[in-house]
Amino acid sequence: MNRPPTNTFSPMLIAMLWVFALMGLGCKHKDINNQITVPVKQAVSINPALKKPICCESNLPSRFNAVVVSQPITASAQNSHAGMVWVPSGTFQMGGDSNQAQPDEYPKHKVTVTGFWMDAAEVTNAQFARFVKATGYITTAEQKPDWNVLKKQLPLGTPKPPDSLLVPASLVFVPTKGPVSLNDYTQWWTWKKGADWKHPHGPGSNIKGKDNYPVVQVSFYDVQAYCKWAGKRLPTEAEWEWAARGGLTNNIYPWGNEPVNAGKPKANTWEGVFPYKNTVKDGYYYLAPVASFPANGYHLYDMAGNVWEWCADYYNNKYYGTLNPNGVTNPQGPAKSYDPDEPLAIKRVVRGGSFLCNDSYCSGYRVARRMKTSEDSGMEHLGFRCVQSR
Repeated sequence: MNRPPTNTFSPMLIAMLWVFALMGLGCKHKDINNQITVPVKQAVSINPALKKPICCESNLPSRFNAVVVSQPITASAQNSHAGMVWVPSGTFQMGGDSNQAQPDEYPKHKVTVTGFWMDAAEVTNAQFARFVKATGYITTAEQKPDWNVLKKQLPLGTPKPPDSLLVPASLVFVPTKGPVSLNDYTQWWTWKKGADWKHPHGPGSNIKGKDNYPVVQVSFYDVQAYCKWAGKRLPTEAEWEWAARGGLTNNIYPWGNEPVNAGKPKANTWEGVFPYKNTVKDGYYYLAPVASFPANGYHLYDMAGNVWEWCADYYNNKYYGTLNPNGVTNPQGPAKSYDPDEPLAIKRVVRGGSFLCNDSYCSGYRVARRMKTSEDSGMEHLGFRCVQSR
């Protein structure tokens, strides 16, 4: 079977789990199916100096240390443009368009992009299942960490955690019962044993009857393997933003400038008060089937909301300031990752927002909104779509 080498927990996460095991610290949350109770309150330290709420992906602990796919994935013979749309070449001003823009969205800069094919919607469970069936691929979240590898990355003498902690797991969203500080994401995110792409919310969940829903709980390594098999690739951050704008000039959203909650529902987002009250005005509490909302000007669906989408670029908060002020063509992103919140983590850009985004917390559905996620992380609201150059 094609699979990455056995993965290991990051030192940050192992320390977190070990604190739980030794001291039993932290408050507890139950998942919505009341299956597993896990401590989450003190999972990671929160910087009290943060002046803005931590967004949907920012600062979440890395699940595993960086790995690469060591066994080859053979490209599928079914290499075609089925389910894709052509995004024409063009030049645009990349970066923030409103007062919600964050510092890493500046300076706004001129970018030229060569035309490319792009999946009209996110990669679905059915599509990912065909890939897994053809290759035998095992995703990051489905793998048990290897202590013999892990201990080499920790201080000498670090005791081995209980085997009950070294298990396949991933991040799931658990709504709170009432208002909480939006700077403490551990109140609504929890590591769930058995959470993976086939069980997005943990062992009690499944994807039966959800073939047309976006696949989630997939790491950067997982989506890279899929892309190779499909004969495609991930979009660059510049390609993604150009495509999301759909031919509009300096507009805030894929549909224009109308606020996300005005008029008819335009995307699958969190409507109400995050993270405990969702009015479900758009018809969905969690994920929605792909293409449930109108497409943008390039006939692309879900470029806002539903799930965040992996891009090819490393994340660097200062990257835009390093580019030629006279304009760049087909930028490929920085040479190295850098996130001041977690300087040692290797992160990639994710775009588009998710069903958890809300103006009070995370306006990720803005076309210029940048977010970052460690390469090894999978989450309940993180998926992807592919592109082809020709």
